[in-house]
Amino acid sequence: QVQLVESGGGLVQPGGPLRLSCAAAGSSISAYDMGWYRQAPGKQRELVAGITRFGSTNYADTVKGRFTISRDDTKNTVYLQMNSLEPEDTAVYYCKADRFRLGVRYVYWGQGTQVTVSL
Repeated sequence: QVQLVESGGGLVQPGGPLRLSCAAAGSSISAYDMGWYRQAPGKQRELVAGITRFGSTNYADTVKGRFTISRDDTKNTVYLQMNSLEPEDTAVYYCKADRFRLGVRYVYWGQGTQVTVSL
């Protein structure tokens, strides 16, 4: 079992930065692929950025060049650095841990943190 707790959300003006953290407990995340997702009102949850257990990253086209995902397995934490935020980035941001072990897939989600980009 992995418990994920997101933090760092809040209200930020357009163009500003924000850094989200996802702290894991219960198990080391070193064997997990990690990801940040978001869900805006009335929309489906979408992938924002992912980082594999080997450190490879991928991003949604809408955030490329503005967001950076990173992980520190020694702190059991994943980060999402968000720069040049836009009102369209307003959403609840969720952290996800994902792995296969002995043919079984394990997926865990955090409770989410609200990000609001507005004047």
